[in-house]
Amino acid sequence: MITVANRIYVNPDYADLFEETFRNRAGLVDKMPGFISNQVLRPTNPEEPYIVLTLWESRTDFEGWVKSDAFVKGHAQSGTMPKEAFSGPNKLEVHEVVQDSSRPDLAPEPRGGPFKPH
Repeated sequence: MITVANRIYVNPDYADLFEETFRNRAGLVDKMPGFISNQVLRPTNPEEPYIVLTLWESRTDFEGWVKSDAFVKGHAQSGTMPKEAFSGPNKLEVHEVVQDSSRPDLAPEPRGGPFKPH
């Protein structure tokens, strides 16, 4: 299992629009093999980023999503926000799950090396 955290720096004036965009997301990722869940985490401090967190059964499943036509379609909506809505570049982090207390039988994700999205 892996987690993918996309840290997105949103100007506070655009926070409501950003959240609304996610509430109305296309939802294509939900149908992808190996997809577990998606969470949008709101920062409690204005200078900190939102975190869009997804969980996947495996790195292979996540890479399949990134290479899919559904990924392109699903992310087209995020391009509708104005450039000034963002206060800095986003940062994508991929983590391999070694242990999950809710899934004691989970085998650790094998080490996969650096993730290069393109």
